[in-house]
Formats: sequence, structure tokens, C-alpha cells
Amino acid sequence: MTTAIPTQSLVKRIGPTLVADRSRVLMRPFHPSTDSIARRIVAHVMALSEDEAVALLGRVLGEFANRHERVDAFLRDRFEQVKSYLEPGTRLSDKRKMLIGAYFTNEYSVESAALFNPSIVPHPDQSGLPEGALRFILSLRATGEGHISSITFRTGTISDRGDVALTPPVPFVMGPERRPDVAYAKGLFANKLIGAGVQNDFCRRVLDKLHEDFTLKQLHAVLHASGLTDISDVKAARAARRILSLAETDHEVNFAPDSQLSQRILFPSSPSQSNGIEDARFVRFRNNNGSFKYYATYTAYDGKITLPQLLETADFLHFKFCMLNGPAVQNKGMALFPRQVNGQYVMLSRQDDENVLIMFSHNLHLWSDPKLLLLPAQPWEFFKLGNCGSPIETEAGWLVLSHGVGAMRKYCLGAFLLDLNDPTRVIRRLREPLLSPNAEEREGYVPNVVYTCGALLHGRELIIPYAMSDSATSFATVSLDKLLAAME
Repeated sequence: MTTAIPTQSLVKRIGPTLVADRSRVLMRPFHPSTDSIARRIVAHVMALSEDEAVALLGRVLGEFANRHERVDAFLRDRFEQVKSYLEPGTRLSDKRKMLIGAYFTNEYSVESAALFNPSIVPHPDQSGLPEGALRFILSLRATGEGHISSITFRTGTISDRGDVALTPPVPFVMGPERRPDVAYAKGLFANKLIGAGVQNDFCRRVLDKLHEDFTLKQLHAVLHASGLTDISDVKAARAARRILSLAETDHEVNFAPDSQLSQRILFPSSPSQSNGIEDARFVRFRNNNGSFKYYATYTAYDGKITLPQLLETADFLHFKFCMLNGPAVQNKGMALFPRQVNGQYVMLSRQDDENVLIMFSHNLHLWSDPKLLLLPAQPWEFFKLGNCGSPIETEAGWLVLSHGVGAMRKYCLGAFLLDLNDPTRVIRRLREPLLSPNAEEREGYVPNVVYTCGALLHGRELIIPYAMSDSATSFATVSLDKLLAAME
């Protein structure tokens, strides 16, 4: 009988450690519980004299302007969004408009509860670095009040010796602007409606009235046109909500070009993700022409249903959110391979909440027919097995970090290797965990957990950012050669 190699001795914890910072606050729209309350607030502000309004605004700005950038612009925008609570034709000064906007704004501490579940990719800008160094982008799941999760970023470098240095984040955070003019291709939109199970006469009537390329504004106009939103037609009303939900899920956002990456927060902004954008698995994807694009599979949560969805960007300034479709789009933990294999996109997944599955598609947005790839085999993974981010291409095969859940719901990291040309073949796997929570890491929001959403190969060293008990994030490294040798 052979003795298992003590794989945890291969891993070196190198830090640094990232912890949640409550002072990183985002301005967010505040919505009173009823329209009558909103009108009452506006009436109170309107009853102030101009001098009182100016003085009150001054105190508000004095207290909050040093916590955010572009506060004036945000408050003006909020006024435009709530001015319907005023009597039509009411004329106001700019300062009173901003004051009204302030009453419909609040701060949200995006990482007050936790900063965890990281993924790591090479930065698109590798200029000005010492020889052998690499600049990276780290994505993190930031969780705040109400357990609402968003995506935040950090940057840093890895030296030629594998040392990790993080760039200090800037103090201010900001959300993006949503692009209002994004065009939808009617054919693709129709296919997504079918994939989402929304197909009836009402849908066809709506699509018939739209151009081949249409905007969200035009879709709203068609839905509100006479005869299309008859509330007595229950099926039509339900279909209208589903159509709008799909259109609002597929959207694009832009950050200010002069913003720093550590400022940028992707906060939930569509119905399907209203309660969280969870566990983004970023990957630098190589296109067939040699160019690169960054994709991230993530879990959208609306408070009741979790759905895997897709995020894409070329520069981390402009982001496109897309709904994934097909019968295999369910559960959590989808992870995209970093290039096509044999002319097809490849995705790891876990539709059955227990095993690792694999699927292939000619369409990045449509997934079906998952095939069983790997089952739990060891005690530390008896409960369930899943991937920990996109596979990493090596000369020996596709290296996949995994997580296993065992007794007392303890999460450990493992690894397995897939054939380069036929990734449905598992070549090797670790018998013992690669990383388990130690005494300092086991306490947190969710105890006894180590987890990652993606690692990075730098030379012959695997750099693993990992979360500690759903609370904080640190780094570990392991020699690729030693890791491969430890697999059976």
C-alpha cells in the first residue's frame, strides 16, 4: 500500500492579507418605502426658504464631500430621477435640486462584512516592470449590509521570485454609468427568450414591432404601446416582465476613464442580480486570432434564484453583462476554459450540486448537455466537489484547482489534471487536500473554509489567492512541478 504524499506541505502561504475596509463607501440611490413618503420629503424641502436650503446643503456637502468624488453630479442625477414627485412646472435653484437629491441618496459600505473569493488574471498593461515580473488584476467579492455582494478590484505585481506586492487602493470608490444606447440584435434576443422559456404570441407581437437592432428605450415604448400591456392578460403581463428582465440583464456599463481600478465597483444593477453578484471567475481568454478578452462567469442572485451569468471586458473600463442560456445554465460554479478546444468553447460546471461536469458549445452564450467529469472520491470531498476557477494550461494538461466539502462542512482546496486535447479525460488528481484552513484561517463569517475563484501560473510557480472563511483574502504559492508530481 502506497503512502499519500503530504500535499499540504507543498504550499507556502506568502500573504499579504486583505481585510474588509468599512470606510470604502459607495453612494447609492435611496428609495423610501412608499411614494407618499417620498412626496412628503420633497414637500418638506420645498417648504424651506432659499437661505435655509442653501445652508442645509452646505452642511451635507461639508460632511460627505470628502468621502466621494463627483458628489455634486451624483446629487443632480438623483434629483432628475425623483423630480416626478414635484408638481409639474415647479422651478428650483440648482442648490435646492441637489438638496432634494441628497434626501434620496445614502452611503453603502460595500465590504463592511467581508472581502473574499478572489480570482487573478494578468493585467492588460505589462509596461515598466522589472524583468521576470508580472502585473495582475485581482477581483474580489465584497459583501456589505444585507449580504449584498459586488465585485471590487485590486492590482499588484508578482516578482521573478514569486513574491506578491499589492498596490494600495485609493480611498474613494465609484460605480459605473450604465450605457442607455446599447443595441440588442433581435435574432439573438429572440433566441435568448426561447432559451429562457419565454415564447408566446405576445412575445412575437413585441418582436414584430422592433427593428433588427433596438434599444431598451425602444423596447419600453413597444411594451407600453396600446394593446400590448393589457393587465387583464396574465400571460402577456408575465411575458412582459420576463422580456424586460432579460433586456435589463444584458447591459453595458462604463467607468470614468480617469478612475483607478481599485475605485471601480460593479454593484448589482439588474433584476436578476439585485441581491448579489457572487464569485466572479475571471479568465484571460485567447481568441482564435491571438487577441485576448477577459471573461468572468459569476452567480447572479435575486433573493430567490441563483443563475450563472457572464461578464466580459477588454480593458476593465467597459463591462458587458450577458445572460447565459440553455438547459445547463443552473446552479453555481461555471468556469470557462481560457481558449477554445477543438473549435469549441469549453465550460466546467456543477449542475447536480455534487460532481464536476464538463460541456462544449459553439456558442459562448448557450450551454447544454453537461457530461460527468469527476465525482467525490476522498473523505474531504464526500459532500460535494467543485472547480475553483478556470483551468490553467500547462504542457502536462489542463490544471484545475478544485474545492471539496467534507465533514462539518469544511472546505479544502484540491487539484486535478485534464488531457489537453480531450479535456473529458481526467489524467491525475490529488488524493489529499492541497490547502486546508489552519487555526488562523478557520474563524470567520463562514468557519472552516478556504476557497478561490482562480489562480495564476507565473513561470513554474502557481500563485493562489484564496479566501479565509468568507471573511478575508490572502495568497499562497506552490511549485507546478511538485504539484504535478504529487498527483496520482
